[in-house]
Amino acid sequence: LEGLFAYEIQEQVRRYNEFEKKNQDDRIPRKPKKGRKNVDFLLGKNGKEWVWVMGEHKKDRSIEEMIELEIQERALKEAEREIEEIRRQEEAELARKLEEEKERMEGEQHQKEEELRKQREEAELYASLKQAREMARKLEEEKQKAEEEEKIRVEQLRQKACRSCQDLDAVEHRFAEDQRRSLERLVKDKNRRSSEIFTEYMCKREEMEKIAEQNLQEVELSWQEQEKKAKKAEEEVKELARRARIEYKNSLRQGMNVLNAVSAFSGNGTNQKPPVPPKSDELRKSAAKVIKKRPPRPPNKQAVVDWFLEEERPKGVGTDPSTGKVAQWFHGVISRLEAENYLLNMTLGSYLVRVSERVWGYTISYRAEDRCKHFLVDTSEQGYQFFGANQLVHRSLADLINFHKSNPITVTGGELLRSAVGQLKDPPDYHELMRPRITESTAL
Repeated sequence: LEGLFAYEIQEQVRRYNEFEKKNQDDRIPRKPKKGRKNVDFLLGKNGKEWVWVMGEHKKDRSIEEMIELEIQERALKEAEREIEEIRRQEEAELARKLEEEKERMEGEQHQKEEELRKQREEAELYASLKQAREMARKLEEEKQKAEEEEKIRVEQLRQKACRSCQDLDAVEHRFAEDQRRSLERLVKDKNRRSSEIFTEYMCKREEMEKIAEQNLQEVELSWQEQEKKAKKAEEEVKELARRARIEYKNSLRQGMNVLNAVSAFSGNGTNQKPPVPPKSDELRKSAAKVIKKRPPRPPNKQAVVDWFLEEERPKGVGTDPSTGKVAQWFHGVISRLEAENYLLNMTLGSYLVRVSERVWGYTISYRAEDRCKHFLVDTSEQGYQFFGANQLVHRSLADLINFHKSNPITVTGGELLRSAVGQLKDPPDYHELMRPRITESTAL
């Protein structure tokens, strides 16, 4: 089949190449429309599109190296961002201090100039009002003396201003030195912070790899456990099938022996072919019993009740084999809605078995996590089984219930029958199925 598929692919490629070669000369190259974007691929030495596959070149880095480099770049960027923020804050603080120092010095200088102006005005006023005529000479001498003192005072103020400028230069020099030291410290802090961030990223990566490895081990253990359970269930199914085959062969053998004995005592013709022997359960019944034919589906509820009383109750269906009383999980002919009301407030895994009105059989109503599930059970001459292909056949309904207490009904759903739900009303809903039998007396 795979060879045929490969041959079909080769044939399709060949036909396509022939079609392309045939229509190659007839094609008219289309001019690109204005405003439309075109893509031109870079061509290699062979004339085909140049393709680069990561990891093939000897200079290509491995994925671990690329991840580590990316982490280093990310850590360096993060450290640079933090250092830049600290540098801006420190520069703003230094600029603010320098501005305050300049304002203080300018204020002091302005105050000194204002005091000098006031003193000069007072001196001029004093010279004009104090005995201008009598003391002209003295005023002239005092004026000269005041001018000399004024020159001396101006010189002193000039010297103080120079010292203030020198102080300002010293402040600026100190500011530049502090800025240089701050930059050096920021570079050291950036390198240190980059190393710390890189170490944190690597630690987180190692932790994530450990967690992923632990999860992988847990998944592997869970898968191995599920595989063991599946093998165990498969072995149990094979063992049950083997036992069923042995019982069937024994029943055939016993049936043949009974028929041979009957034909020997009756003396009927031995040339006739004997009928197919019944199953082992039917051998315990009367050999003359004839199974009544019934339609594919029950016509009404009364037909279901009659069927149960005639065929199922004699088998002991609905009773606990250990006590002989009605089983807790058994219910009568109730609807789907009534069964869901029984299971509404029950825990996960609760179940009940009701007589179905849709088929000649039963329904297991199961309380799942988010809803109620219903599984149809078919009854036949071979036994009891769920509807569907490749279902396991059980000799009795109680055996089917007990089997699925430890084995799920479906693999995907994992439905285990954990706790049976009994009756919630009186009389129970199975009273018409379990009413006392009416015995008939026959005169001998």
